[in-house]
Amino acid sequence: MSQIWSAAGRYLAMDTSAPIGSVAVSVGGDVLARRFLRTQLAHAANLVPEIEGVLADASVVLQDLDGIVVGGGPGSFTGVRVAAATAKGLRRALGVPLWAFSSLASGAASLGLRWLPGAEGPTLPLTEEDRAWPRYILLDARGGRVYAACYLETPHGLDTLVEPCSTTIDVILSGEVPYSVFAGDGADRHADQIKGAGFPVLASPLGAPLADGLIRLLALTPDTAPLENPSTWEPSYLRATGAERMASRG
Repeated sequence: MSQIWSAAGRYLAMDTSAPIGSVAVSVGGDVLARRFLRTQLAHAANLVPEIEGVLADASVVLQDLDGIVVGGGPGSFTGVRVAAATAKGLRRALGVPLWAFSSLASGAASLGLRWLPGAEGPTLPLTEEDRAWPRYILLDARGGRVYAACYLETPHGLDTLVEPCSTTIDVILSGEVPYSVFAGDGADRHADQIKGAGFPVLASPLGAPLADGLIRLLALTPDTAPLENPSTWEPSYLRATGAERMASRG
């Protein structure tokens, strides 16, 4: 199997880091079929059946796949682990390359999509003005915190203006913020405060990390190398899990 992305290759993408999970199958950057997982607590139980369903929708069998793309966090600890473990298992079984992208970058890439969860068909695309601004993606991390990163889309992919981090909206807005469009469920939660600081907020599901966004990221950056050691790769949680925090307290 080729270790390089191909416009003719068949790819399976999955992301379950957020309340709405998704899977998609593509030929190159063109999505053939997509499905959404709408019940976050059931992502673990529903992911494999939805993968089987989306493959059938696309008339593609597992053995036809040329690669797998997964959302590598941050997000729900359980959700991130579910997609990561499933992707690693499929990669090992099929012997195909595995790519992992930040779920925050996936959210930024999804702003260019016309298919969104909850829509019966294509949605209206973003305005040219929306497309031109940097995209500050905030995912709700609970406890008053957000996972955050800021990207600018260019013809060559996404330039990272603010690296992914776990922080608070107060810290973000008190620093030097590039004039950006804010999106994601974390932006929804703090919309009044963000708008009060003079920044526009796009309502969810705009900015959600989606499988379509992962496919778009791979197509935008076709030279991205797959994971060198997929079996030992771990997602980026950006902060300690509950078990790790308890262990650190002794």
